[in-house]
Amino acid sequence: MEPQRPPVPPFTLASATEKVRLAEDGWNSRDPARVALAYTPGSRWRNRAEFLEGRDAIVAFLTRKWERELEYRLIKELWAFRDNRIAVRFAYEWRDDSGQWFRSYGNENWEFDEAGLMCLRIASINDAPIRDCDRCYHWPPGRRPDDHPGLSDLGF
Repeated sequence: MEPQRPPVPPFTLASATEKVRLAEDGWNSRDPARVALAYTPGSRWRNRAEFLEGRDAIVAFLTRKWERELEYRLIKELWAFRDNRIAVRFAYEWRDDSGQWFRSYGNENWEFDEAGLMCLRIASINDAPIRDCDRCYHWPPGRRPDDHPGLSDLGF
């Protein structure tokens, strides 16, 4: 049996907001094995047009992602929640190996089991090239500082 990953459903505004920030923190670690532990062993994903199932597939996917998406920094924001589901919107900045910067915008729908592990993740994402001078995410690698503006504050 998997350990609990609080907060667990059913979600309140406070617990859904906390769950979103914990997910953001995990992804900003850029540690595929750490991130995968937030998902059930049989978690199903749709990420853009790619379909994954299970933690091993998640680790492989995230390893490829962060080898390609350099200097990755992410902000997530709660959009809606109910019972064991959360919807978020997000934007992240990254550059490719040629030095071109991008801001990727998207939405995710999440479904959790009773232990607070995500069993379903559906993500729709669009990438927009940006100039270096248009970047907004400048914190050191890792967790976004608490005083850094969120998506709504940045107008995204």
